[in-house]
Amino acid sequence: MVKKYRHNNSPAGIVLVLHLEKGRTMIHQMNAVSNRVESSQQAMEWEDRYGAHNYHPLPVVLDKGKGIEVWDVEGKRYFDFLSAYSAVNQGHCHPRIIDALTEQAGKLTLTSRAFYNSRLGEFEKLICEMLGYDKVLAMNSGAEANETALKLARKWAYKVKGVPADRAKIVAVQNNFHGRTLGIVSASTEAASTDHYGPFLPGFVIIPYNDLEALEASFQDPDVCAFWVEPIQGEAGVIIPDHGYLSGIRKLCDQYNVLFMADEVQTGMARTGKMLACDHELVRPDVLILGKALSGGTMPVSAVLADDEIMLTIKPGEHGSTFGGNPLACAVGIASLQVLVDENLSDNAHRMGKIFRTRMEEIAMKTSMVRAVRGKGLLNAIDIEPIGDTTAWEVCVALKDKGLLAKPTRRDTIRFAPPLIINEQQMLECCHIIEESILTIS
Repeated sequence: MVKKYRHNNSPAGIVLVLHLEKGRTMIHQMNAVSNRVESSQQAMEWEDRYGAHNYHPLPVVLDKGKGIEVWDVEGKRYFDFLSAYSAVNQGHCHPRIIDALTEQAGKLTLTSRAFYNSRLGEFEKLICEMLGYDKVLAMNSGAEANETALKLARKWAYKVKGVPADRAKIVAVQNNFHGRTLGIVSASTEAASTDHYGPFLPGFVIIPYNDLEALEASFQDPDVCAFWVEPIQGEAGVIIPDHGYLSGIRKLCDQYNVLFMADEVQTGMARTGKMLACDHELVRPDVLILGKALSGGTMPVSAVLADDEIMLTIKPGEHGSTFGGNPLACAVGIASLQVLVDENLSDNAHRMGKIFRTRMEEIAMKTSMVRAVRGKGLLNAIDIEPIGDTTAWEVCVALKDKGLLAKPTRRDTIRFAPPLIINEQQMLECCHIIEESILTIS
């Protein structure tokens, strides 16, 4: 048996064989004994032992979700106030989305784009007509959608604007977060995203966020082809620009013939009280980047929307994705968009967000630990003033112990983003948990 897998008698070859045999033995053992976790502690130990250490989760192991609630392995219930970083806007396991998922999964899941499929055109028509663009390019993750937007901007620069070959520049902002691919982090200003990953992709100009003067100054360079920005900076701590910033971007991009690329992966899909965060200033980006809640949290679905002049610069064979636009993704994408509209989740996010911020401001009046409250719709944050050893992390652990899940973003900021289906009674109950947790430890 061992001989069959030994390609040579070198030490490396022998080690490979031993690993293969060990793996087969473990598989046989797991077939005989259940390999499902029996406790939260076991799940955390297995992740620590066998998984990469690129995340630092709160010590809770989730096993089931429904609506705005999740349950751990032992059956304890929690309110979810992160929504998988706004991927679960429609709530966990929304029945209409799950029905669409299971029906399509039993029929056809993947064809690749070597062939047409019966769901892609339906999804494309719905999202283009809903958001007002000529074309959409379906991808999987938000990072892939942002990479697609970067490639589109460069193609447009050379094919339409006339920028000389290999000189196109894209303007980005400080403290941005668009994903973690090498192309994307080439424009990052965060050490955690860039340390020991260089050399980086050239062609990025970095300016301050919420600074129209700096933006116009950057546009004096004729090789600039696009401005790439989050309408609200989520990972940076829910940083909201001045009113007029987005409309100012639109005006400057028109004036200097530069593409306005809006990354609405986190802020889009009704999260901020409008279908898109750009809608708050009635602004239409040239390139719109979406993801996360496009699938209601069931699977990776993302999209880039633009008009023909931009989208059709990419020709067949020049960009693509094996899974992008697959029938399963399109089925859940259609259902997810319809739920957002049919259940008026933008309006609910607006109303519930106002209640949340009012209650957080009341808490801030009672303790110096809450330094600031900000947000739009149901994308909100509070800044925590550390007291002794108590930081935002300890506050989140205290919230978890009382049955509410949130997570720090940056060091002293806690982001709160529950599913958009939350009702007023649930919101008030959750705000009470937050108040009780903070006042107890402050």
